[in-house]
Amino acid sequence: MTTGAPPPLAPKRSRARTFLPLGIAVWLVLEIWLLTVVANAVGALTVLALLVGGAVLGATVVKRAGRRAFQNLTTTFQQAQAAARTGEAPSAPEKTGAEDRNGFLMLGGLLLMIPGLVSDAAGLLLLIPQVRSFLGRYAEKAVERRMTAAPPGSLQDAFQQARIHRPDGKVVQGEVVREDAHQGPRRPEEPRPPLTP
Repeated sequence: MTTGAPPPLAPKRSRARTFLPLGIAVWLVLEIWLLTVVANAVGALTVLALLVGGAVLGATVVKRAGRRAFQNLTTTFQQAQAAARTGEAPSAPEKTGAEDRNGFLMLGGLLLMIPGLVSDAAGLLLLIPQVRSFLGRYAEKAVERRMTAAPPGSLQDAFQQARIHRPDGKVVQGEVVREDAHQGPRRPEEPRPPLTP
């Protein structure tokens, strides 16, 4: 027995989900091949020393980035508490954490810790402040593009709508309260309200 309703369409798979497993497989094969080529050229002990050195450097970078992130978080909380005690509006957050791009610094450390020469090279590139700054600006623009191009009703659209831009450029979190909405519990005989306005 059919109801006449069309079957639901399967959600379209994104390109990232399609090519990510293939990219990881290619990366692993490339890492193994490059390790064997370099080990044949300079010796296995040299490659082992490179891998151990990369792991130690990566652990140091991750530890340093974690300390810096914790220090930034502590400073932000202290400024908010001081502003709450005095009754003033909290000052604008300092841009040191954003300019340092701690997330990319930590990613660079993690790439250094992963055994492999390609990941070590990518991790060393992320230790350069100009590269981190460029990637951070690119990531911010990409996120903004995705937020503005979000279809209505999606999670990205809800996040975009929840942000209110003040004239001075600051972003204020908020919510919309409908005055015409029915208050109180719904009686069983009343029809259900629609899910979308």
